[in-house]
Amino acid sequence: MKRSAGLRICAAILALGVGSATAQDYPYRDITTAVVWGAGGGTDTINRMIMAEMEKELPVSINVINQTGGVAGSNGMVYVMNQPDDGYTLVGLSESNVTAAVQGGWDKKFDYWYPFIVGGSPDLISVPKDSPYNTIDDLVAAAKDAPGTIPAAASGAGSIHHLNLLALEKGADVTFKFVPYKGSAPGQEAAMAGEVALVVTSLAEQAPLIAGGELKPLATLTPDAAAVGDIAIPSAFDSIGGLDQYLPLKQAIGFAVHASASDDVKAKLGAAFEKAMAGDTVAEWAKTNYYDIGGQYGDEATELFRKLESNFAWTLFDLGATEVDPSTLGIEKP
Repeated sequence: MKRSAGLRICAAILALGVGSATAQDYPYRDITTAVVWGAGGGTDTINRMIMAEMEKELPVSINVINQTGGVAGSNGMVYVMNQPDDGYTLVGLSESNVTAAVQGGWDKKFDYWYPFIVGGSPDLISVPKDSPYNTIDDLVAAAKDAPGTIPAAASGAGSIHHLNLLALEKGADVTFKFVPYKGSAPGQEAAMAGEVALVVTSLAEQAPLIAGGELKPLATLTPDAAAVGDIAIPSAFDSIGGLDQYLPLKQAIGFAVHASASDDVKAKLGAAFEKAMAGDTVAEWAKTNYYDIGGQYGDEATELFRKLESNFAWTLFDLGATEVDPSTLGIEKP
């Protein structure tokens, strides 16, 4: 009896030890990252790249899926929100998701997440290769002649690309016919197919299509000009004086875990993220693909997204493009 009791006690101690180690040994199974935008777009591409690098620093695999739809990526965010906050389901997102609440997509402020920012790329406006518009001035003149009739793709409603299109409309005093798509890649494909007359997405997303002659860039929507190889892209600020009232709006693409996740989960993800961001692969990838490096996470990234949420939400509200008053959500004016 004594020997049996002793064995039971030893077994219990061993089980307790194994249980404690397992509880602390995050991650011990594969992680899933649900990207809220479509496959092939900037958020999707960045997440697949950074997750591949973070895998090298973790003992598990990270599987990337796409969970699209809703308002400003709300379907993907709601999907991850409904998963346990144990760090095994991350959300791949961008600055455009901060407008989901003011557009009625969900009822949370963005501080629901603990974010990690990989980087971003400036937006530009481009047209199909056979378009009659050769400059931003040509396009603006045509829009003035036929208000609200020129179809324009700019990803989903409330995305940074949509905000940039709205800002262009306000700054140039024109109106386009906005056609939303589930991500940047479908919008660009629509432009190449002639379904729309123009597309607003990032330089990173458009660069291969510009280099291949599939899209014709008219202007960046930042104060700085750009170039893809030998193709110079002027700034819209050079010819449209009113843009500086609304632009530039900056990208912040990356991923997030629940803000309620444990400190251990945040620390393990943070350590892997730091090592991945410091590697040559990320630096070379960013340079090749026209991205500016970020690297912020935790409190620093949360504060950055707080400012973006304030800026984007109130910009949409001032432009008359929201369903919800930002103040009712506790979003302060910038």
